[in-house]
Amino acid sequence: MNKKVLETLEYNKIKEQLSAFLTTDRGQAVVDQLTPSADFNEVSRRLAETEDGANIVRLRGEIPVPKLTEIAPYMKRLRIENASLSGTELAHITKLLRAVKTIHDFFEDFQEESVTLTVVSQTVDQLTLMPEITKRMMQSIDDDGRILDDASAELRAIRRTIVRTQNDIRSRMGKYLKGADAKYLTESIITMRDDRFVIPIRAEYKQHFGGIVHDQSASGQTLYVEPSNVVEMNNQLRRDQLAERAEERRILAELTDLLRPSRHELLANMNLVGRLDFVNAKAKLAHQLGAVLPEVSQENIVNLRQARHPLIAREKVVANDIQLGKDYNTIIITGPNTGGKTITLKTVGLLQLMGQSGLFITANEESQIGVFDDVFADIGDDQSIEANLSTFSSHMDNIISILNKLTSRSLVLLDELGAGTDPKEGAALAMAIIDAIHQRKCELIATTHYPELKAYAYNRPGIINASMEFDVETLQPTYRFLMGIPGQSNALNIASKLGLSPKIIEQARAFTDSENQDINNMIAELTAQTKRAHDEADQLDQELTESTKLHTALQDKFDQYQNQKDRLLERAREQANQVVAEAKKRADQIIADLHKKQRLVGKSTIKENELIDAKGALNQLEVAPSLKKNKVLRKEKAKHDFHPGDDVMVKSYGQQGTLIRQEKNGSWEVQLGILKMQIDENDLEKAAPEKKAKQTYQTRVSRTRSSGMSPTLDLRGHRYEEAMYELDRYIDSALLAGYPSVTIIHGKGTGALRKGVNEYLKSNPRVKSFGYSAPNAGGDGSTVVKFK
Repeated sequence: MNKKVLETLEYNKIKEQLSAFLTTDRGQAVVDQLTPSADFNEVSRRLAETEDGANIVRLRGEIPVPKLTEIAPYMKRLRIENASLSGTELAHITKLLRAVKTIHDFFEDFQEESVTLTVVSQTVDQLTLMPEITKRMMQSIDDDGRILDDASAELRAIRRTIVRTQNDIRSRMGKYLKGADAKYLTESIITMRDDRFVIPIRAEYKQHFGGIVHDQSASGQTLYVEPSNVVEMNNQLRRDQLAERAEERRILAELTDLLRPSRHELLANMNLVGRLDFVNAKAKLAHQLGAVLPEVSQENIVNLRQARHPLIAREKVVANDIQLGKDYNTIIITGPNTGGKTITLKTVGLLQLMGQSGLFITANEESQIGVFDDVFADIGDDQSIEANLSTFSSHMDNIISILNKLTSRSLVLLDELGAGTDPKEGAALAMAIIDAIHQRKCELIATTHYPELKAYAYNRPGIINASMEFDVETLQPTYRFLMGIPGQSNALNIASKLGLSPKIIEQARAFTDSENQDINNMIAELTAQTKRAHDEADQLDQELTESTKLHTALQDKFDQYQNQKDRLLERAREQANQVVAEAKKRADQIIADLHKKQRLVGKSTIKENELIDAKGALNQLEVAPSLKKNKVLRKEKAKHDFHPGDDVMVKSYGQQGTLIRQEKNGSWEVQLGILKMQIDENDLEKAAPEKKAKQTYQTRVSRTRSSGMSPTLDLRGHRYEEAMYELDRYIDSALLAGYPSVTIIHGKGTGALRKGVNEYLKSNPRVKSFGYSAPNAGGDGSTVVKFK
């Protein structure tokens, strides 16, 4: 790709925006070397890589690439046999090793996502993990390059000795800061001179202390003296500090030797992490610009849907549809200046360069780009003072260069073709140049204000007119691109709107030949028709979007209703069968009692066949199809559908109470005033709605406006049985709401509640998988559940 077009279309400004998202020096090097590719497979691979990055950013925020300094210079020094790296240099390498481990773990976890990565996963697979070296470096060097105590047992022992000696020195010298000797000091402090502990004394009391003078103040009034009773301790401290430095040098050499055999792997890892940093930057830039993945055409068909210039703010830029390469490969945009023709040229060119660089483009979904071997542009005032060329001569020089280099797979952008000379000669030259380029079968977009080119484009196959819309009422360009309509001359209309005398306007129209007037009238009519079509299309698009949203919402609600209906019917049948089972059990007991009485008394008026018939009738109730619609049975069942917190009537006492929890034997613990009692379930009945008091038990599932329920259930503070009941009800609601996953907060505590939650989730057939939350999101205090 020629460098001139990159400058003309401001390609480097896109690269500057990319650089703002980088965190590594190697990533910056990748961006610096980035240029558009002319290879179809390479362009497709680059775009697939960006798509991977966009999916990662959408699902996980970004690839965890930290700020890394380039290590290539350090690797060169590793080739020198006895050279040692500094603590700072080793810290930079340690950051790289830690980053490789973090990135590897990140993508191991990312495999759980539903999205499959195509290109980025190949990059990650090339990373070389060095677990032993990473562990050794992390325990030896901190981020600032300081050698840690854990680097060696000898270093730890020396540093402990140094700290102990320093404390002893401070303790002994601290006596001079108090009592009678304090009056001889200029300040009550212990300070350092020449790496030795000293105290500041007044010069006239030098003999009172003795010891060694290491420094004095600028005025000479203060002497910094090392008292004689700490000289030996300072000497010992000095020896320990020298031993510490020697051990640190030894450790640095050891760590350097540890890294030396792996310098090629380290450099390769740096390259790969820099590449992943670049992927992050591409994805983040696409998100910031609202850019999309374009389709790539091997036939170089360009179809940009609502394309926007990426360097103009979204709230200011006007989006346009631009097509080239299918029905026509040359577009001539005519009309007056200041209408947006140049911006349209730059938009097409810059989006094409971005796409061929692997960047998403600022357009709508399903937009299409080509893969051109080169993009040529002659845009703007290229007057060359150094070469002593006029504007026209400079343009001709560029065009001649383009004609000598273009091929059938090139894209050419020419702005104000033929300008800067006599209008008739300029128009003739423009038509000849367009003919020459068009015959090469390449793709061309040219702008001009010459009216002669309108008729030229009208009669030639493969060439189409276009223009930029202008609102005569407001005297302002709308910057809307109109394909198939040549630009209209608006000079007389604008002059009339501005208040020029109608007489002058009419005279001017008389001077204009009838052919031009007819063309202008035709263009005006076409423009009006196109505007109406655009407006109607926009309105239809809006209505279609709203209808689609409504249909989707209604479908979701209907699906939820169907799922809920089936579940409730199944549950009602199960509960009804349970009631029948209880009735059967009770009936069997009655029959058994009757037999027993019959044996005891020796006779009975009850016949055996009547007893058998009664029992058979009870058995048939379990599978009766009409049972699901039995209103009496459903009403009775509703009276005994108990939950913690329900207000109930204890029939034997005639008192109203509140259910607390259900015991294992089936009875309920009921709050009756200040008393708590164990009541058999058959002795309970739900209280009438108008008699319900305030609930004493409240679930901690919060509701939201959007979905009707929260994706999080908090069970902390609940008793075990209450928690299990609420968990079961919440999981059912989450499934009905269509949640793919939810989070259950159970806390850590004794672990009983957490164990209960895990056991329940294992037994639920609708649960796909579950596991504890990330350490920064609660750890084993909460569980993330994914549904099938």
